Amino acid sequence: MTNKTVVVGMSGGVDSSVAAILLKNEGYNVIGLFMRNWDSSINNDILGNPSIDNDDICPQEKDYNDALAVCEKIGVKLHRIDFVKEYWDYVFKYFLEELKKGRTPNPDIMCNKYIKFDLFVKEAEKLGADFIATGHYAKIEDGYLKRCKDINKDQTYFLSQVSKNQLKNVLFPLGDITKPEVRDIASKYNLITADKKDSTGICFIGERNFKNFLKNYLPNLSGDIINIETNEKLGEHIGLMYYTIGQRKGLEVGGTKDKLFVVGKNLKENVLYVCEGENNPYLYSDSCIVEEVNFNCDLRPNECSAKFRYRQEDNDIFLEYLDNGEIIVRYPQKIKSVTPGQACVFYKDDICIGGGIIKEVRYSNKKLWYLL
Repeated sequence: MTNKTVVVGMSGGVDSSVAAILLKNEGYNVIGLFMRNWDSSINNDILGNPSIDNDDICPQEKDYNDALAVCEKIGVKLHRIDFVKEYWDYVFKYFLEELKKGRTPNPDIMCNKYIKFDLFVKEAEKLGADFIATGHYAKIEDGYLKRCKDINKDQTYFLSQVSKNQLKNVLFPLGDITKPEVRDIASKYNLITADKKDSTGICFIGERNFKNFLKNYLPNLSGDIINIETNEKLGEHIGLMYYTIGQRKGLEVGGTKDKLFVVGKNLKENVLYVCEGENNPYLYSDSCIVEEVNFNCDLRPNECSAKFRYRQEDNDIFLEYLDNGEIIVRYPQKIKSVTPGQACVFYKDDICIGGGIIKEVRYSNKKLWYLL
């Protein structure tokens, strides 16, 4: 592959660092490309100058310096591109709008769809790329997107909105190695990222106090916490956007907080519904409607498995394809805490065939009224 050029998305983390090393060792001409997608001051101007805490500083400059140090050490040229406005338009606006609707969005999935596997690819092509590569834990085999070797790190869930066309000429060098092996390789090369903590939090925005961060962009409107079974007011919530279905922590309601779980929201009345007991029937549904459906291959099964959250085990499901492009997903065994706004990702054995966004949650073919 000595005549082939691959542009690697360098994040400043250990995974992309090792991805670049592996590709270079295979004989590719490797070029690094760092994406700067978030800037507090610029985004504040776009929004209309909301107040920002002094501590609200994006760590991306440090990540860039780490990526630069890695590239210099392994002999790879690093380029840098700003997608700040594009990230705001395609990812962060979506994130805020979903929160306003009372849903639980996954911005990482949209970042992959619109930034990493779209705008990034176009920029890589300008650099002469035959392929692009990332540090995602996933595999492409025989044209299919598949789970990786290290199943605990598998990230196909987050790639579910990437199209078949977008996956062309994509390499995932970490697909057949484990996270410990990745860190071992980084240590062997004495990389600055070898022991760097994995990034968490909102994609490209990083770790921060979620409540303090969001109040800069959305009004913090408190309201009643209601026991859905007794209709008893138990306390007050601090804003519906801060809660997700099935949540247990953060419900400071007298001495019963350890027994309460978020079960639903009523946006019109600004009410947060809770129930007692982790196996309460109100937490379960048996079907949902999925919109914004994307398939990255030609498989269209009527039966397969799905994940409704990233860390969830596979669930057997039945698919009913609707004329409007949406899909009814049925799971008669009942599943806990299926949440509007989250991704429902479809699998056929080890193949991730795509997925969609949960629009509506149902039980016995009826929309659950408290999940508005």
